[in-house]
Amino acid sequence: MKLRTKLILSCIVVVFVPVMMVGVFLTSELRHMALENALEQTAANVERVKKRTAEVINVSNDISYRMSNDSRLAGLANGQYETVYDVVKAYKDYPDIKEYIRLYKEITNIRFYINNKTLLNNWEFIQPTSAIIRSKWYQTAINSSGLIGWNYIEDERDHLPYLSLIRKIDFLNQHNIGILVINVNGRMLDSILNQETFETMIVDEDNHIVSANRPNRVGKTLADISFDPNVVDKQSGRFQAVVDGKSSQIQIEQLVPASSLNGIRIISVFSIDSIVKEANQIIVLALSVVAISLVVAIGLIYGFATFLSNRLLRLSKHITKVATGNLDIALEIDGKDEIGQLSRQFNAMVVSINELLIEVQESNKQKVQIQSKQNEIKFKMMASQINPHFLFNALESIRMKAHLKGEKEISNVVRLLGKMMRKNLEAGNRTVMLRNEIDMVRCYLDIQKFRYEDRLMYELLVDPAADMAPILPLIIQPLVENAVIHGLENREEGGLVRVKAELLGDMIHVEVIDNGEGMVRERLEEVLQTFGDQEDGEGNRIGLRNVHMRLKLLYGSEYGLDIWSEPGIGTRVQFTIPIGGDSAYV
Repeated sequence: MKLRTKLILSCIVVVFVPVMMVGVFLTSELRHMALENALEQTAANVERVKKRTAEVINVSNDISYRMSNDSRLAGLANGQYETVYDVVKAYKDYPDIKEYIRLYKEITNIRFYINNKTLLNNWEFIQPTSAIIRSKWYQTAINSSGLIGWNYIEDERDHLPYLSLIRKIDFLNQHNIGILVINVNGRMLDSILNQETFETMIVDEDNHIVSANRPNRVGKTLADISFDPNVVDKQSGRFQAVVDGKSSQIQIEQLVPASSLNGIRIISVFSIDSIVKEANQIIVLALSVVAISLVVAIGLIYGFATFLSNRLLRLSKHITKVATGNLDIALEIDGKDEIGQLSRQFNAMVVSINELLIEVQESNKQKVQIQSKQNEIKFKMMASQINPHFLFNALESIRMKAHLKGEKEISNVVRLLGKMMRKNLEAGNRTVMLRNEIDMVRCYLDIQKFRYEDRLMYELLVDPAADMAPILPLIIQPLVENAVIHGLENREEGGLVRVKAELLGDMIHVEVIDNGEGMVRERLEEVLQTFGDQEDGEGNRIGLRNVHMRLKLLYGSEYGLDIWSEPGIGTRVQFTIPIGGDSAYV
């Protein structure tokens, strides 16, 4: 079966049959969808109301925090005043309450209840009456340990109820307490709710309706509006219940500000019948759109299937050509879809195959060259190690002859030279302990000191903690040799060579420093340039380059030699390597 036929049949099975099945359940599904959308919208609306309401009441929260930590308020509230003049002056010196009311539209009034017989009631500072002291909100504040309470209470000034912040303020130094009451601006809460489509209310913990987008609800309780008793005490969630005799969906969200003993609830209600009415209209519109879409789809499916099958057929023909060995072809890119991407990848594959063939040819050529070079190196290594025992025996004969004739210095130098040559011949890819490498350096410097006498001085500063650290063999001696030959040989007054090795955490740091002739900047750059050369050119400092390349090969490309040099001052060569990085060589 051709791909075009498969695509058409697939669309009939995958699209038409499910659409017919969906059509049977369309009414119930769309009705459910409408309800879900309404619930989601209600949840979003309630969340938005919660956020904006929190912004309003958090102003009262912030003011209460400032006043609870205001030392001037403590002094005013607990002061003992002898005359009315003193009280009036104290009130005048504390304009903060009036400023808060003037600056913040989110509040309408602030009053502070305090037991202080010398104060006058000015609707800001009030002596609590016995009725106020016995009230539920006052007693709750007294026992709240400083937590904030939110209650719908009456204001003595205008005898109107307000959603109010109630907070006990402890004056520990004066052994007294006060009750702070801040009225939230109800009009601002009403303006927030008036922007909502569904009926929305703000309710306190005693089920008093603090604010609502239906004015006749404010001041009533949930029981007064025939709210379903099974839902009255719910703090949050989504419920289906009866409100005003109608089946409704109810969304409840609780808002408890920080450091609060209680909070308020935001309740949104919508009638199910009003939502279903809109869903029925959506169903009719959806059925019309589905019918038109099915008719149009029949024509589009056939056209698209033909177009796609032709493009795939063209790609198949080109793949067949490549399979026969024809790599000089390129497929025309006719789109940015998956088939176009396959075409681009096909062209890239052909190019990659051509490049791979070229690379294989070059690789074979380099392989032959490398094999030839390796054979040459092996030959040189074998030639350099012919009969080493003969050489050691000859050196030992020379040493004994010099010793018998009383030439102790010559005897000692020959012994050191034999020791060095034996270690050189034994050195391979394996690592050695740092103290063995330093011993090799000491032998070399003692031999050179025999040559230069007092012109050569040296210091070996080795951290005892690093003695047993593993290190490549013959990695420090070439640096010391370079310092002696190139740094001090041409100086009549000689100089000092200092070798430092220390353990820094899990790293070994080595420095070879001389106070010899040094190098000009151009010469230093030439030396550093030789580190990247593939061949040992004439004039190159082979010892430095050998050490640098061995460090990079063993420990990684980020390691190697660092060189600093100044004419007339000297040269410092250093490297830092990790402990344990030599596992590949052991």
